[in-house]
Amino acid sequence: MKQIDIAVIGAGPAGLSAAAYAARAGYTVSCFDQLAPGGQLLLIDEIENYPGLGLIKGFQLAEQMENQASGFGVEIVYAKVSSIKKEGESFLLETEDGEVEAKSVIAATGAAHRHLGAEGEEEYQGKGVSYCATCDGPFFRGKDIVVVGGGDTALTDALYLAKLANTVTIVHRRNEFRGQKILSDRVLATKNIKLALSRQVVKIASDDGKKVSKAILDDGSILNCDAVFIFVGITPNSEIFNSFCELDKNGFIVANDKMETSVKGFFAAGDVRTTAFRQVVTAAGDGAMAAHMADEYISSLRK
Repeated sequence: MKQIDIAVIGAGPAGLSAAAYAARAGYTVSCFDQLAPGGQLLLIDEIENYPGLGLIKGFQLAEQMENQASGFGVEIVYAKVSSIKKEGESFLLETEDGEVEAKSVIAATGAAHRHLGAEGEEEYQGKGVSYCATCDGPFFRGKDIVVVGGGDTALTDALYLAKLANTVTIVHRRNEFRGQKILSDRVLATKNIKLALSRQVVKIASDDGKKVSKAILDDGSILNCDAVFIFVGITPNSEIFNSFCELDKNGFIVANDKMETSVKGFFAAGDVRTTAFRQVVTAAGDGAMAAHMADEYISSLRK
């Protein structure tokens, strides 16, 4: 059985940050991910709000984070973690490469944005299709934007985008919003927000094949636009923790501001945990805090 100090599950910004901090502190660290390191960074075309870097491609930032972590001695393991349990003071992880024993574990498995399943959605992701207003909204200043969804996130982000865009059209499959009334009232009072209720986006298309130019609805109507922002919910990648630690009603790992969970020595960082704001920079900060607390936890075992 392989024995290490700290196991990090997930190699997105939170996981790579946690792994780098932990390895730099002198611990043996393995970071597990079945895909390429970077997480959702790999789905973002350009990032301009990560402190100190200016405009950078998502895959480039992911590569820099991976190289930095590896430089500190982190072992990147391309393997799925299928289960986790705690026996005494040790954590046992079942992976595709066999069982691993760790003194502490950091969960950084992230969350996935729910997709519409509309034609063209995957093709134009990063080319006008977005799932993050604060990430991509500034790229569409003065443009026409379509927002899909009717919950709190959709309404809040529509209001944010309305400050940047020429027009924002909210498409929602119901005839009324699911979000809070106060948000609905603000949306209705915003002059450059239009509504397309009881309708759905069935196709996202382009005139030049390079970037979004229109959204086609189920009634055949066409909305000319420069971007389609989709806010129909996110799903945490927390299945393997279902019976291991406390999750909230939506499946996110319950963790405090120290990244501590209901299981001592087990920490959660990034989008998989309960948090009010999900950004690359906040995920990286979560990872740093999780590594620091894992350090304190392991040190306490020696006393």
